[in-house]
Amino acid sequence: MAFCFAFYLLIINLSLAFANSATTSNEECIDGATVALSFGLYQSSCPEAEPIIFAWIEKAVSDDPRMAASLLRLHFHDCFVNGCDASVLLDDTPNFVGEKTAAPNLNSLRGFEVIDSIKTDLEFVCPETVSCADILAIAARDSVVLSGGLGWEVQMGRKDSLTASKESANNNIPGPNSDVATLAAKFQNVGLTLDDVVTLSGAHTLGKARCFTFNSRLNGNSNADADPNVNLDFIQSLQQLCTQSNANTTLADLDYKTPSVFDNQYFVNLLSGEGLLTSDQVLVTGDEGTRELVESYVDDPLAFLEEFKKSMLRMGSLLPATGENGEIRRNCRLPNNFNQ
Repeated sequence: MAFCFAFYLLIINLSLAFANSATTSNEECIDGATVALSFGLYQSSCPEAEPIIFAWIEKAVSDDPRMAASLLRLHFHDCFVNGCDASVLLDDTPNFVGEKTAAPNLNSLRGFEVIDSIKTDLEFVCPETVSCADILAIAARDSVVLSGGLGWEVQMGRKDSLTASKESANNNIPGPNSDVATLAAKFQNVGLTLDDVVTLSGAHTLGKARCFTFNSRLNGNSNADADPNVNLDFIQSLQQLCTQSNANTTLADLDYKTPSVFDNQYFVNLLSGEGLLTSDQVLVTGDEGTRELVESYVDDPLAFLEEFKKSMLRMGSLLPATGENGEIRRNCRLPNNFNQ
């Protein structure tokens, strides 16, 4: 544990220069209430919070390196549905439908038990202080760091939602067969840019996807295959993998060259026609502007890592539930007023 804490402090110190140059708070007005996210929110109210989260993420990623991608994805899927409010963590009940059974999430999202463990420890040390939404944001940062990416200071102060929206999860989260126009529209709908599309797609340097999510690539029916220089060897290797096994369970690496390292290899792969998902490969075949940004990240790996931090901060500040419309859940899976 001493090593974990020392390493955590090192990462945070390395990211202070970025944090100090950034805005110290991010205010939004939601339903008449002013919301302020800030850096270092728990330094006095719960100084153990970030070290506790880091230790749990380190254990989870050590036990299962794929968990880094899973926790990063949890934060993404949370923020794209009515803001970063931990709605994605709410369980279905007899009288409530959450987001876990939405098409982009069902049998796909992972890491809920890791968040449960973190919350249990935090509730013991600092009851009703650290929101589940903030845990997701910090866990995403720590997952990147533990995979070799750069650290950043996370803005905090989100509240946890009392509700969820399966419909919004189905409609708002970009799908694996999306073209550039669809990706751009869905990002724009939540206040993010086309540059954010490319930069945040770089998270696919980690993780895996099931065969059925890239079937259109296998069949040559995707917009990504409009490129006359399509990498047939890569496509054939995927076809071999997926035809010899169950497409609903077989996994392929999103970045097959450095699958557990947070780096710019994902973008290098795209230029070689080795993007796994249609929504990956179209970034170089479907739009000249996105291709240029991909090429810049190939040429300058540090530029990608720096811009990824900034995009994560922008995404992490999306319309958090606050004030009387939110709470600090005691159990991330249920609202505090839940009755059995």
